Amino acid sequence: MGFSDATQFWNERFDKEEFIFGKEPNEYLVEQASNYLKKNDKVLCIADGEGRNSVWLAKQGMQVVGFDASDIALAKAKQFAKDNQVEVEYTFSDTDSFTWQANTYDAVIGIFIQFADPAMRERIFQKTYETLKPGGIFILQGYTPKQLEYKTGGPSLLEHLYTEEMIQDLAKEFQILDLCSYEKELNEGARHAGMSALLGLVAKK
Repeated sequence: MGFSDATQFWNERFDKEEFIFGKEPNEYLVEQASNYLKKNDKVLCIADGEGRNSVWLAKQGMQVVGFDASDIALAKAKQFAKDNQVEVEYTFSDTDSFTWQANTYDAVIGIFIQFADPAMRERIFQKTYETLKPGGIFILQGYTPKQLEYKTGGPSLLEHLYTEEMIQDLAKEFQILDLCSYEKELNEGARHAGMSALLGLVAKK
């Protein structure tokens, strides 16, 4: 899927008044941020959608940059940041057209970025590693293949889902601080609701 196709696909999903993934930040992110992130950290949010995670991070006093391939989602995110009286630097971009600057961020956040096929996923891990400062933290949350039974959100393609072995392999340059697969009731907007099969990763450059 090219950039313009991705834009069209996500714009159709985001083009409604409600926040399709809710306005609350992702639970795994909140939990791990309290362990590894601090005020004034420079943080990048990959494919940040309507801004629930970037706005929350900005409210914790971090300097946040976010990008998304949906300009409709970004318009909602900008308004959401304004409503919360925080600044987030948003860019209209996909993961391949974004300018990943080397050794720039204290943390990179990837929450449900499972639009990525295996080749793109590899590029994202590579770019994330490069863009993090030494000692920087990568926080990732996604669905495992068991999610196909629950059908409570996420992609329906097996190759877009995460297993611990796959993530270990992708993160081999990193030091893994947390890698867990678990099942939990999610309530993150209409698109992620109900019992879910999840994977969480915290990795350090």
